Amino acid sequence: MARGPKYKVPRKRRREGKTNYYKRYRMIKSGKRIRAVVRKTNKYIIVQIIEFAPQGDITHVGVNSKILFKLGWKGDPNNTPAAYLTGLIAGLRAKKLGITYAIPDIGLHRPVKGSRVFAAIKGLRDAGVKVPASEEVLPSEDRIRGEHIAKYASMLYEKDPALFNSRFSNVLARGLDPRDLPKHFEEVKRKIIETFGGEGA
Repeated sequence: MARGPKYKVPRKRRREGKTNYYKRYRMIKSGKRIRAVVRKTNKYIIVQIIEFAPQGDITHVGVNSKILFKLGWKGDPNNTPAAYLTGLIAGLRAKKLGITYAIPDIGLHRPVKGSRVFAAIKGLRDAGVKVPASEEVLPSEDRIRGEHIAKYASMLYEKDPALFNSRFSNVLARGLDPRDLPKHFEEVKRKIIETFGGEGA
């Protein structure tokens, strides 16, 4: 709704909630050209390594959590462990391109402590890409491994097996007991490191 004769209609991507141009401007002014872009949808986590360029942004790395299924992942592609693993893959790919530093870009997502966007950033960092972020906002190792999900699944299984089967129907259909998620996470993480040649991740 107009607010007077001097009112300017926000740019399309800002109206659609896709781009915060003020934050983007500040990133450019910082002099750091490479961003670690993390976005989450209702189904997936997306991690990209993007470089500012006058002719248009250059995407060096783009990873969607759908790739995890090809690596044997049977869990949800949009939870905290999946966000970490997606960030880990993106980081390992970036390292192969010689990229070792990126500024975080979480777009319009709120910077909630321990959230999935910070799980992805932790994955990038563990792969060897330095992404500035306070240690306080990164998820704990337990959350990264999905311990909280496994505990909830165990509680639900004891109290309401029917609800357990309903709540975790997709995971169970893929052949994973959610109570075993932490162990499964470690297996897939090892495979990612072997596949993408990471060191020290």
